[in-house]
Amino acid sequence: MSPVNQETADVVVIGAGVVGLMAGRALRAEGRQVLVLDKSGPASGASAGNAGILAFPEILPLASPGILRQAPRWLADPLGPLAIRPAYALRIAPWLLRFAAASRPARHAEILAAQATIMRLAEAEMQRVLLEPVLARHAMTTGTLDLYDGASAFDSARGDWAAKEKAGFAFKVVGGDEIESLQPGLHARFRQKAVYTEDGRQIIDPRLFTLALAQRLEAEGGALRRDEVLKVEPAEAGAVLTLPGNRRLSAKTVVVAAGAWSKRLAGWLGDAVPLETERGYNTTLPAGAFDLRRQLYFNGHGFVATPIGGGVRIGGAVELGGLNLPPNWKRSDAMLAKAAQFLPGLRTEGGTRWMGFRPSMPDTLAVIGYSAAGRHIIHAFGHGHLGLTQSAATARLVAELAAGRAPSIDLAPFSPRRFKQTR
Repeated sequence: MSPVNQETADVVVIGAGVVGLMAGRALRAEGRQVLVLDKSGPASGASAGNAGILAFPEILPLASPGILRQAPRWLADPLGPLAIRPAYALRIAPWLLRFAAASRPARHAEILAAQATIMRLAEAEMQRVLLEPVLARHAMTTGTLDLYDGASAFDSARGDWAAKEKAGFAFKVVGGDEIESLQPGLHARFRQKAVYTEDGRQIIDPRLFTLALAQRLEAEGGALRRDEVLKVEPAEAGAVLTLPGNRRLSAKTVVVAAGAWSKRLAGWLGDAVPLETERGYNTTLPAGAFDLRRQLYFNGHGFVATPIGGGVRIGGAVELGGLNLPPNWKRSDAMLAKAAQFLPGLRTEGGTRWMGFRPSMPDTLAVIGYSAAGRHIIHAFGHGHLGLTQSAATARLVAELAAGRAPSIDLAPFSPRRFKQTR
């Protein structure tokens, strides 16, 4: 065997998505020397193709009593809002059992409270990040319109909105002509009752925003490198990373922020996190496809329409199928066909389809905290649909953990070891 090539670093962040880059910048601001590693480079995964919504009011866990009631109907439609690939069903069974346990009313209430807490921090921290002019130009305030199939569907969601109001998020109920003025061109079925969040914000193009974060990190003295981390092992004063070509990299602090690929790395460290992969699909239509004035949530249908980079992005839904199965492009096509019904006049030609991997925990909460292997290794992954939204908050928490300070919020609900507890 050839001699081992040894390299040293202060802080290594594994993952150059929006969470990893935000964490890298927060650590650099603390005076640490930061190296971010990613096998494909910045903005190559879910950070590039998401809907761009800064979804701070979205505190309701996917795991809920309501979704358990709806799941059988959704699963009956392989192209519906929730699907499980048959080739993956047996493998994901343990995750689904944990998901069902997290949906119990008492547990659901605990998760909702934790999500509300991190969302308040997320909103404040993202506002601070977007004070930087070079990053502020990537964000816009469009307002958000939550749409429902008639008054009865809206009435069924009143409890969800009461929970958001209790958490301090402002909105107003609108109907009829006001819905039409907020978003002309909607199908009549959505013009009875809707909820409008006036201060709804989004990132204009998530990929360009993530690349801008990478550029800012480098300008601030951080380093980025395309490299694959095969293994992470604890060491006496930090951790040792195994890289291709029999190379070794020793670091004083390691942050695992590799999104859907974090489970394997955490496993090397003794952290058996039940992370699974939601495969998200979308189609981005070019400029002129539709006069989309704000973010639209089609509640009950599992997808959104957002203005992205001058065009329109139609995407969402949940497919549980892991990292290795090929994409099922019929899912993005089905969402686009529905969008054409809901937005008469939508021009569906010229679109670009995309599929990405959302790293999801069965209780909807991210994994943020020290590894069981030691306090020099910090996990920051598993945000599901909310990686962009919670990225700045996660970065602050990572920096606090790395410095040994008390975190800004109670991190017990986000612990990497929370599923070892008996409930």
